[in-house]
Amino acid sequence: MILKNSYGQALVEFVIILPIFIFMIFAVIDLGKILYIENNLESKMDDVITIYENNKNQESIKEKLKLDKEKIDLEITTEQEYLNILLEKKIEIITPGLNLILGSPYKAQVKRVIYNE
Repeated sequence: MILKNSYGQALVEFVIILPIFIFMIFAVIDLGKILYIENNLESKMDDVITIYENNKNQESIKEKLKLDKEKIDLEITTEQEYLNILLEKKIEIITPGLNLILGSPYKAQVKRVIYNE
């Protein structure tokens, strides 16, 4: 037999757990979005290196990969005989609290250092 007070207890427990559950769902969505974008940046980095080895021109990379439309920043610097290539994209974090931990906008970055002949 169920007492009348047990219904109120279940409601109170649900109200306590609900914000934590919603936070976890949004955090998983944000972290999934970050991993997805970083994976795409890794793929683009392979293309950037291939195009750079053929053309040695930053503008041709931006033009062919359409980095401006996707709002991806490209930075190529030389350091002695090495070439530093950095791709960066800003991601808005929608989870309250997680944006304080990761920073909003979060900067997803992929960096490669290659030998420049």
